[in-house]
Amino acid sequence: MDLRDDQPGKHEIGNRTFLVADVEPLDVDGVRTVEVGTGVWLVAFVALLPFYGELQTQGRTWWLWTCLTGFGLGLLGLEYCRRRRATRRELDEQAHETTDNGPAAP
Repeated sequence: MDLRDDQPGKHEIGNRTFLVADVEPLDVDGVRTVEVGTGVWLVAFVALLPFYGELQTQGRTWWLWTCLTGFGLGLLGLEYCRRRRATRRELDEQAHETTDNGPAAP
């Protein structure tokens, strides 16, 4: 299974050629991004808790539950991203072992 995100180094659109810089992305596996997003949903939930009575009066308690749902889905996404990162690391290690030691014996 190949999980690489290889991109072409050159794009030709019409009569123009665009070169893509060979730069590593900041967050390849998305774990940090999902952690931050999940944290923001949790902070929003906690920030809305003191206003529960007012939200209930205005019929906007769904704001509170939306934040809680965002936090819960963020936890699921975080687990997914962590497993994906672990799988990518294992595949990278296997590729390095194969490259360093030659083909693996059956």
